[in-house]
Amino acid sequence: MEAEQEAKRRAGQVRALILDVDGVLTDGRLYYTRRGETVKAFFSRDGFAIKMAQSLGLKVGILSGRGGAVLRRRLADLSIEPALVVEESHDKARDFALLCQRLGMAPTEVAYMGDDVPDVVVLRQAGLAMAPADAAPEAQSVAHLITRATGGKGAVREAIVFILQARGLWETALRQWHALAD
Repeated sequence: MEAEQEAKRRAGQVRALILDVDGVLTDGRLYYTRRGETVKAFFSRDGFAIKMAQSLGLKVGILSGRGGAVLRRRLADLSIEPALVVEESHDKARDFALLCQRLGMAPTEVAYMGDDVPDVVVLRQAGLAMAPADAAPEAQSVAHLITRATGGKGAVREAIVFILQARGLWETALRQWHALAD
């Protein structure tokens, strides 16, 4: 219970969320066409949660060891600012610091969700470290929050709901989107 309270305390200070892609926004599988193009599947409810968070002022960025046209297309659909995207990172610690600088925020104000060994260094630096349920044990061991959902299947949505609840914004988010339906 103490760990959950600590995660909530940390989430209450979060003003931005940086996400890994493969294994977080996707289920980690990579599909290749005959022509060598990569195909990825993204979960629409994760995307909707990102839009909800953005509408309430939470900045969202990407820090990925991979990249490409498919990712850029999805990020454009989600209106993620290109300045908050680092693709093909070979030094996630350095690139996380760069994203914090671009955000004008201390690492303690930034949450990070990652799922594998290259993410551990960033998970240790972030104000709130999160990992999907199917993340590698190394990532889970340093995470403040491990979601019940797996990567590419709702982990990002669960993380965003957690942050918005901790910041007292979840009800506002629900009212905002319900108002659009009326």
